[in-house]
Amino acid sequence: MPEVPHVVSADESLQVAHLAVKQLSHIATLPEVTLGIIELVEDPNSSAQDLNALIGRDPALSARVLKVVNSAFYGLPRQIGSINRAISLLGLNAVKNIAIAASLAKLFRGGALCDRFDAKELWAHSIAVATASKLLAKEARKSSGDEAFLAGLMHDIGVMVALQTDRAKLVKVFGDMQFDADGNPLIDFRMVERAVFGADHGHFGEALCEQWKFPRSLALACGHHHDPMRAPAESRHIPWIVYIADRLATENEGFRIDLLDRTIAKEALDALGLTEAQLDSVREQLTAALDEATATLSL
Repeated sequence: MPEVPHVVSADESLQVAHLAVKQLSHIATLPEVTLGIIELVEDPNSSAQDLNALIGRDPALSARVLKVVNSAFYGLPRQIGSINRAISLLGLNAVKNIAIAASLAKLFRGGALCDRFDAKELWAHSIAVATASKLLAKEARKSSGDEAFLAGLMHDIGVMVALQTDRAKLVKVFGDMQFDADGNPLIDFRMVERAVFGADHGHFGEALCEQWKFPRSLALACGHHHDPMRAPAESRHIPWIVYIADRLATENEGFRIDLLDRTIAKEALDALGLTEAQLDSVREQLTAALDEATATLSL
């Protein structure tokens, strides 16, 4: 049996993560316009006109949002030429999530850190998990597909927090991992992270979401996509969606170093009220949907 490193508790991990995020400058700060968008949409007194004006201040972001809206991913019947029209068709929350996605992509640029990790590959995996999450949310009919998409897109953002916190330590994490002949992990990636950093990527991501003042559901999706049962009972739906989507995204290739077990537990399907047939339906839809999402959100 491989040696499992000594690790801190989950509570200690989250405390360390909060401290680390507070000390960061680059990744802990989204573009001002994106933070403004989040605050505006969470404000019950805000309007579509307010959001249109805010996005309009950033021409590059406006162009990116329109590119996403007009992609095959959304499948609208005609080309949309204005942010105001996009908001009226898709709603405030959908446009907010598109704007956040456009900002997040910038955080994953850069070369390979080591043989086992490349940020661009992690972004590709994040797009795959986001796409699967959106499809699962549609099947489960219990949550917003756009909220699930953003949760999937952000689920591993904590790895990028670890990268910004200490590159050398993250190299050590990947170096300390143990694998079988097929490249599958033999020990829990999160345990190795906690042994090296004192925190794992789930808690780094949860802390970052709180720093960015994201909805609690997104913070919990980052913090508990590996262990949804540890999330509050009333807030497990999105973590369960991302838990399944993470595994669906790795059934062919993709970033899977943090998945010690890639089987989809019946408990997860039961939690969402999904059948094996519905899961197979998502699998069938995923390839085409992922092609569309990747073309839209690729770096």
